[in-house]
Amino acid sequence: MTDYLDQLISYICNCRFEDLSQDVITRTKAVLADSIAVIGAGAQEEEVKALIRQVVEPEGPRLSTVIGTVIRTEPSKAGLINGTAGTFLELDEGNQFARGHPGIHVVPAALAVAEARKLSGRRLLTAIVLGYEVGARIGIACKIRMSMHPHGSWGTVGAAAAVGKLLAYDHVAMREMINVSSSLTLATSRRTMLEGGLVRNVYAGVSGYMGILAHQLVDAGFNGEKDGLQTVFGSVVSDTFDPGVMTDGLGERFEIMRNYFKRHACCRYNHATLDALQEILDRTAAERIRPEDVRKVEVSTYSLAAQLCDQQPTNSLAGKFSIPFAVATAIVHGHTGVSCFTPQAVHNPAARQLAKKVRVVEDPKLTAMMPGQRPSRVALTLKDGTERKAEALVNKGDFEDPYSPDELRQKYDELATPVWGEDTAQKVYTAVAEIDKMPDVNELMRFLSP
Repeated sequence: MTDYLDQLISYICNCRFEDLSQDVITRTKAVLADSIAVIGAGAQEEEVKALIRQVVEPEGPRLSTVIGTVIRTEPSKAGLINGTAGTFLELDEGNQFARGHPGIHVVPAALAVAEARKLSGRRLLTAIVLGYEVGARIGIACKIRMSMHPHGSWGTVGAAAAVGKLLAYDHVAMREMINVSSSLTLATSRRTMLEGGLVRNVYAGVSGYMGILAHQLVDAGFNGEKDGLQTVFGSVVSDTFDPGVMTDGLGERFEIMRNYFKRHACCRYNHATLDALQEILDRTAAERIRPEDVRKVEVSTYSLAAQLCDQQPTNSLAGKFSIPFAVATAIVHGHTGVSCFTPQAVHNPAARQLAKKVRVVEDPKLTAMMPGQRPSRVALTLKDGTERKAEALVNKGDFEDPYSPDELRQKYDELATPVWGEDTAQKVYTAVAEIDKMPDVNELMRFLSP
């Protein structure tokens, strides 16, 4: 059955910027600003700097910006590096309904191509909306295997759809773009995140790279099967794929409007626990809880979060996927920003000692509340026997409890100012807000090299 694919492709090809509501445009700008800040900050990580040295040829094409650096390269490599940098800090936005992160798969590829082709801000925003829509809807339509990591799977198709829209593909070419890109997904492993395997951070970057490669393949005459989405996402990476989800409310409900943003610099499965812990810390601010005052912390949460139980993570990525360490570093530092999950922070003796006192268990009743809620209950016991309790049913920043524009701007400033300086960071933010008025997105991109 391919009627759904025809309907989806017709919508992508025919949708214009003028068809998008102001709310959708505003949210897309928020996703773009957030992504740029996260990418720029992530590009300062030593592993990302080393990756740039490995893959960028000094004498190669200089068409697209490696955000947060003075380097420009070919679009596919910019998509690869920017997507990788954007996942390094665990602060990229996501979509709880798709169970993944559409933005960081789509934005790097779309930015790289739009910059190289000197396309308008309106074309860029439209492409991001539609690429996000395609990727997120695939994530909703299927349930990828629990052994897989969602990065690098359906995000590849989202990136490809965005690139195809930027390049004004017709119905025939867009169909090939989607079918070809569906076969360029990765066989990702969920264990990489639990064990701190940094290869996990490149999954989204590869999606951006593959999204641009799909364009090059289609342009060269390569084709895919008739309905790659149903095959790959209905029988290869998943046993379920509901084609109706791909067109239900298409053009009326936009998945980018149901996204979430992150403030805790770690896996989203930690967030309800950290929100509950923050409630305890706020209530006891006058008597500040010190690490040495804590006898134990008991966390009851849902199944996926309960897997994040490593009490002694070995590197920064493993620390971001550890509830015991996240709780410990939050108490030690008094916040959960980027500095709490650096390699140095992961090996902080006080945090490591405290993490040993944090026990995480699954509560089947809390698991049963998924996917509508992602709950966690925290019970913190002090050495004098005093017990403090709190719970969170949804994550702060989720669709049900969104961050305010001021909170998102604060996050942007915290990430962008160290990279570009206060003046340029402000110019970047203003440029994103006015990008729909730009005939050439290079008016924005010229600010993105510090």
